[in-house]
Amino acid sequence: MKSAYELAMERLQKQAPTKSLTAAQKAEIADLESLYKSRIAQLEISIGDEIQAAQASEAYDKVDELKSRLVQQRARLEEDREDKKERVRRG
Repeated sequence: MKSAYELAMERLQKQAPTKSLTAAQKAEIADLESLYKSRIAQLEISIGDEIQAAQASEAYDKVDELKSRLVQQRARLEEDREDKKERVRRG
C-alpha cells in the first residue's frame, strides 16, 4: 500500500515529468556554481574589508550602507546564477 506522499509524487511525475540533464549540462551548472561561489566570496571579502574600516572609524551610517549594498549585490549575483542555470537546463 502506498502512502499519500508516494501517490502525490506519482501524479506530479505524470503531469510534469522531470527532464534529466546531460553530462555537459551538469558540468556547465557545476561550473556556474563554482564561478558564482567565488564571485560572492570575493564580494564579501571586499565589502567586508570596507565594513571593518568603517567600523574602526566609527562611521556607523556607512556600515549600514555597506551592509545593505552587500545584501543587494549578493542577491543580484544569486539571481544571475539561477537565471543562467535555468537557461542551461532548458537547453
